[in-house]
Amino acid sequence: MRLLRFGEAGHEHPGLLDSGNRIRDLSKHLDDFDRTAFVPEVLDRLATLDPTSLPLVEEPVRLGPPISAPGHFIGIGLNYSDHALEAGLDIPGEPIVFSKAPSCICGPNDHVLIPEGSTTLDWEIELAVVMSRPAFRVSEEEALAHVAGYTICNDVSERTWQLRGTGQWGKGKSAPTFGPLGPAIVTCDEVPDPQDLSMELLLNGRPQQTGHSGKMIFTVGKIISYLSHLMLLEPGDVITTGTPPGVGMGAKPPVYLKDGDEMVLRIEGLGAQCQKAVAA
Repeated sequence: MRLLRFGEAGHEHPGLLDSGNRIRDLSKHLDDFDRTAFVPEVLDRLATLDPTSLPLVEEPVRLGPPISAPGHFIGIGLNYSDHALEAGLDIPGEPIVFSKAPSCICGPNDHVLIPEGSTTLDWEIELAVVMSRPAFRVSEEEALAHVAGYTICNDVSERTWQLRGTGQWGKGKSAPTFGPLGPAIVTCDEVPDPQDLSMELLLNGRPQQTGHSGKMIFTVGKIISYLSHLMLLEPGDVITTGTPPGVGMGAKPPVYLKDGDEMVLRIEGLGAQCQKAVAA
């Protein structure tokens, strides 16, 4: 299944994409895709529905983030060796963990707002994971059985706020619109191997990032297992798993987002996002 939310910001409805990539309305079967909607019992119930029996949504329509108000929004840093090299940082021996404020989440095609005072705003295409079952101290081999599905995340990052001062990464990754998610959460049955997905980000039509999830230092299973030994992961938690090379900070000279820039992000099998950077 490809699960999504559509409608005006703050008033989204749950839906899914049918085999023709048309949006079908799930409102009669579900209030919203909040964290409680991703438990196995709900997903199993939705999987029994015939998409052609659901109301067809008139398009075009805005897509919201495919999950509302996740409990945790966890980021993993420097998870591609070639990205660590372009950043001039050592390859980590264990996952680098930071948090993004859930309030930074927005729709996949919403504007990315450049905050007042921001001069080093950057892009990061990432594979994001949505949890389905509680996970505490699970093994790497068990980890993927706790996943509901996968989606695209643009881990928008203000580099000055992220790296200067005390260097707490969450400070540069949590402003409003710094977490576009979507277009849909694609359930695990449609993503047999999360380590076999190509990805790309275009900036103003030009390829900027090209990568493959097989080049992660720490696999999705390893990340979930590692985190589960530090905290309880719960249904609806979102984990974004790191970015391949090609970020603006790594260019020579560095290139950062300016008003009017357009980003297009694609991950194999998960769809695409498109955002315009707009001065707040």
